Amino acid sequence: MVINDFLEDNFIFKGKRQKMVQLLANEGITDRRVLLAMTVLPRHFFIDSTYAEHAYSNKPLPIDKNQTISQPYTVAFQTQLLNVNPGDKILEIGTGSGYQAAILIKMGAKVFSIERHKVLFEKTKTLFKHLGLKAHLFYDDGFNGQPLFAPFDKILITAAAPTIPNNLLQQLKQGGILVAPITNNHLQTMTVFKKIDDTNFEIKKHGQFSFVPMLKGKE
Repeated sequence: MVINDFLEDNFIFKGKRQKMVQLLANEGITDRRVLLAMTVLPRHFFIDSTYAEHAYSNKPLPIDKNQTISQPYTVAFQTQLLNVNPGDKILEIGTGSGYQAAILIKMGAKVFSIERHKVLFEKTKTLFKHLGLKAHLFYDDGFNGQPLFAPFDKILITAAAPTIPNNLLQQLKQGGILVAPITNNHLQTMTVFKKIDDTNFEIKKHGQFSFVPMLKGKE
C-alpha cells in the first residue's frame, strides 16, 4: 500500500466520525479522553482510499499483509483499559495501520511501537511524518519488546497469543498495566495484567474479541 493520497478531512467525514464516537459512548466507552482522541483523529487516513466510505463503520477493514485495522469499538475498549495518562510511556506490539498508536499519541502518551511487517512499518513511518505524529517506530519481532527503552508504564498487544512473552512482562514497570487478547480454546479474551511485582500480576478478563495471531520473526 502506498501512502494514502486521501489525506483530506471534510464535514462529511467529521459528521460520520461524530456519529461513530456517539455509538462508542452508547456501547459503554466512558473515558472522555479516548472519545475525544477518536473524534479528532480521522480514521480514513489510516486505510486505503478504496475503503474510505466505510472508515467510520464499527467494523475492521483490510490493510496490507493480510492484516486489519481493528474495529473502532475494539480500539476504544483496549485504550480505555490501558487508563492512559499524559506522559505515559507505552509499548505497542503490532503497529499495523498506525491508528491505535496515533490515538495514544493524541492522548499525550510517548509511544514505542513494533511492527514485524516491513511494508506496514514503512507505510506508518511515512504517514506519521505527513501527519506530524511523533513516535518511536521499530521494524522488529514484537516478542522481544524494546528492552533498551524499558520499563514501560503500559504495554498494549494488538494480536492474540496464548500467553504473554516473559520479555514483555519484564519490561513493564511495577504498577504498570499490560492489555492483550489471550487465546484459549479458539476464543480470545481481552485481558488486563497489572504488575504487582516481578512475579505477581493482578489479572482481569473483559470479554471476547477477534484478532490476528501474534507471530514471531519479521517479514
